[in-house]
Amino acid sequence: MSGNGQNRKKTVNRKKTMLRLAIYMMEYRWWLLLALLCTIGSNLFALVGPMLSGYAIDAIEPGKGSVIFEKVFYYAAWLAVFYVISSILSYGLQILMIHISRKVMYRMRKDVFDRLMSLPVGYFDVHQTGDIISRISYDIDTVNESLSNDVIQLLTTVITVVGALAMMIVISPKLVLVFAFTVPLSMILTKYMTGKTRPLFRRRSAKLGELNGFVEEMVSGQKTLNAYDRADYTIDRFDVKNKEAVEAYYQAEYYGSIVGPTVNFINNLSLSLVSVFGALLYLAGSMTVGSISSFVLYSRKFSGPINEAANILSELQSSLAAAERVFRLMDELPEPEDLPEACELTDVRGEVHGEHIRFGYEPGKTIIHDFSFRADPGRLVAIVGPTGAGKTTLINLLMRFYDVESGSICVDGHEIQKLTRASLRKAYAMVLQDTWLFTGTIYENLAYGCPGASREKVIAAAKAARIHNFIMHLPEGYDTILTEEGTNISKGQKQLLTIARAMLLDAHMLILDEATSNVDTRTEIQIQKAMRELMKNKTCFVIAHRLSTIQNADLILVIDHGDIVEQGTHESLMSRDGMYRRLYQAQFE
Repeated sequence: MSGNGQNRKKTVNRKKTMLRLAIYMMEYRWWLLLALLCTIGSNLFALVGPMLSGYAIDAIEPGKGSVIFEKVFYYAAWLAVFYVISSILSYGLQILMIHISRKVMYRMRKDVFDRLMSLPVGYFDVHQTGDIISRISYDIDTVNESLSNDVIQLLTTVITVVGALAMMIVISPKLVLVFAFTVPLSMILTKYMTGKTRPLFRRRSAKLGELNGFVEEMVSGQKTLNAYDRADYTIDRFDVKNKEAVEAYYQAEYYGSIVGPTVNFINNLSLSLVSVFGALLYLAGSMTVGSISSFVLYSRKFSGPINEAANILSELQSSLAAAERVFRLMDELPEPEDLPEACELTDVRGEVHGEHIRFGYEPGKTIIHDFSFRADPGRLVAIVGPTGAGKTTLINLLMRFYDVESGSICVDGHEIQKLTRASLRKAYAMVLQDTWLFTGTIYENLAYGCPGASREKVIAAAKAARIHNFIMHLPEGYDTILTEEGTNISKGQKQLLTIARAMLLDAHMLILDEATSNVDTRTEIQIQKAMRELMKNKTCFVIAHRLSTIQNADLILVIDHGDIVEQGTHESLMSRDGMYRRLYQAQFE
C-alpha cells in the first residue's frame, strides 16, 4: 500500500475511533451539555478579568497623581466576583468530567470484559495474556485520563484563544498584528523541534525496553546464571545496555528540554513587542495604560494555550491509539452461536466416537488428517504420542474449543455441532497441565464448579485426590486463603487440588491433559485408582507422557503427525513392534 493509502487508512481509523468514543460519551449527553456550559461560562468569566483590570488601572489619572478609589474598588470587586464564579464553574467542570469519564470507562471496561468472555479459545492461543490485560487496564486508563483532562484543556484552549483574540481586536486591532509574526514563528519552531526530538524519544523507549527485558530475563534465570558462573559476564552486558539506555535518555531529555525555553522566548518576544508598540500607541494618544495592561494580559492568555495545544493534541493521539486497540479487541468475532436446531445434551452416557476427523488451526496447515476412534461409556482412554503429535488438539476438538473441518465427533450418537456448547462442556470435567487457582479459600477453589457443594462432599473429593492430609496440616485447613494463583503451595499440590475439583463435578466424562505431570509416579497411580473408583460408568480421556500410569487403560490411542497409528490395550500394543512399544522401551531403558 502506498504512503497516501496508509495515511487515508490512519485518518479513517482515527475518525472511526473518535466516533465510537463520542457514541460512548453521548450516552451521558445531558451531563456533557452541562459540562460544556460550565466550560464556556468559566472561560468567559475569566476573560472579563483583564478588561476590568484595565478599567481599574485607568482610574489613575496620569500626571495628576490622583486615584478615583471608587472606580478602583468597584472594578476590583467585580473582578473578584467574576474570578470566584469562574473558579466555581471550573471546579464543577472538573467534577463533571471525572463523573462522565468514570461512567464511560466503567461501561467500556465492562464491554471489553464481556467480549473477552465470549471470544473463542483460539483468540487466547494467539494473543499474549499481558497484551490483553494491557488493553483492559492501561489502554482504558489512558483513554480515561484523556477524557477527564485533555478534552477539558482542548475546549478551554479554543474558547480562551478565540475570546482573547476577540478582546484584543476590540482593544487595539493594530497591536494584534504583532501575533501575525510571533504565532506562526512559534508553531513552525515547535513543529520543527518536536519532529527532531520524536525519534529520540522513540529510541529512548526502545533502549529502556531492551534494558528492562534484559533485567527480567536475567533475574528469572538467576539459578542457571549462578550455576554456570556467568555473573561477571552478565554484569558486563548489563553495563553496556545500561549505558545505551542512559545515553538515549539523556539525548531525548536534552533536546526535548529545548522546546520549552524556545517557545517561552517567542512568548516573551511577543510580550516585548506588545509593550514597545503599545507604548508608542500610548504616546500617540491611541491607547490608555489600562488598555495596554489588559492587552498584555490577553496576549498571555492567547499565546499560552496555543503552545500547550500541541502537547494536548499529542496526548490525544496517544489516547486515540489506546482507544483503537481497545475497540479492535471489541471487534473480535465472538464464538459462533449454537445452531438454531442445536439441542441440549442430557442423560449423558459417555459414548464418544470420531469419524475421519480433519482439522488445522490455520487454513492450509492440516494437523489432524484422517482421525477415527471410539470410546465406550465408562472406559478409560489414554492418548499418547510424541510432542506435537496432536494430542491436545484432539481434546480441543472434543470440547468444541475448535470445530472440525471435516468428519464428525459424536457424543451418545449426537454430532457435537448439533449440541449446545454449554451442555457439551458441562458433560466434561477437565484438568489441565497448567493449573488455575484463584485468590480465595481452598474450599472455594474446590467447590468452584459446584457452588452448592457441602463440606463433606469437598472433603471426600480431597481425600480421593490424596490432598486431604496436606490441607488439614495448613493453619486454617479448608479455610486457608490461597494467594496469587496458589503461589503459597507447590505445583504438585496445586494439581492435586484441581484434580479434586474435577472429581467434585457431576460430570459424566473426564479429561486429564498431562494433569499429573507435577506429582510423583506413586501418587499418580494412587490418583488413577481413586479416580477409577469414583468415575465408574464415566468416560475418561487421559493424555500422559509417563506410560507406566496408563497400563490399565481400556484403550490406548497412539498418535503421530495427526494420525492414529496404533490403538489397543497395553498388552496388545506391547506385543507389536510399533511406536507404542518403542516409546515405552525408551522410557524404561
